[in-house]
Amino acid sequence: METAFLYLTLSGVLTILMWTPYIVARIFVWGPLTFLGNYPKGFPAEQPTPPLWAQRAQRAHLNMVETMPAFIAVILGADYLLGEAAGPVIGFWAQVFFFARVVHAVVYILGVPALRTPTYLVSWAAILMIAREVLL
Repeated sequence: METAFLYLTLSGVLTILMWTPYIVARIFVWGPLTFLGNYPKGFPAEQPTPPLWAQRAQRAHLNMVETMPAFIAVILGADYLLGEAAGPVIGFWAQVFFFARVVHAVVYILGVPALRTPTYLVSWAAILMIAREVLL
């Protein structure tokens, strides 16, 4: 299970770091003083429009935040119910999840057509495969 916990940790770090691109874009669009002071006048109804890539970065981050609870649950469940017996298999799928999420973030931010959904589905398949190991 060490590998699974390593990739769970890396996925948590990835989740934390994924806000960085759109926050940096916000600093440039709003200006540092407005960003540090609070929100621009009229926020959220009125606000400076961030670049499209920054909007996609924010959606990629929110998608990761929504996906992490399921990933955390299956990793912790596998550890509790299976222990070291499932270590290599669970570790493999945790690694697949992590790298699929890295690719998903890059593809999403860059706006690469037709790859965002498949990479997302690979990450969900990894979660389901971990759950399968636990349940069977």
